[in-house]
Amino acid sequence: MPDSSKSVGMFPGTFDPVTYGHLDIIERAARMYARLIVAVGHNPEKASVFTAPERVEMLRAQVSQLVNVEVRPYEGLTARFARDAGAGVIVRGIRDNVDLHAELELANTNMLISDIETVFLMASSQHAMTSSTLIKQIVEIGGYDTNRLARLVPLEIARHLEDRIRRLKGEPPRSA
Repeated sequence: MPDSSKSVGMFPGTFDPVTYGHLDIIERAARMYARLIVAVGHNPEKASVFTAPERVEMLRAQVSQLVNVEVRPYEGLTARFARDAGAGVIVRGIRDNVDLHAELELANTNMLISDIETVFLMASSQHAMTSSTLIKQIVEIGGYDTNRLARLVPLEIARHLEDRIRRLKGEPPRSA
């Protein structure tokens, strides 16, 4: 008998900030599963620019048109949250072989500790080199060209990111 939890996928990440690459994976996964949970978590190896509630709010605004997508914050083990949320599959995006190596390790560990499958979606070619970490670095170094940044993240997100980095660096806010 088919497992009904397999109709629920979960796409976890820090989404700091959410990129067009993330949104592409969300849209594609939303077509694959009856319900998709976008799980906003914390990675202790990364310093977040936005709080979890801010990231959840920004993501909800970006995916509001997707009726089967729910954005939820979580803490702790991804596999445990997936099981508690009723997801039968973890969805992960892969940009390159470096991602694949790291994601295979996580997928195997999640399978060992919780019997949850991981499905990999390859990044679309236009998003293959998009990285939240790289985007934050560009802005932190002073790359405040919001219109160019909006090629990688939605314009509203680019503005939020620029404003936050300026505030963190003690710089004046961008001119409107």
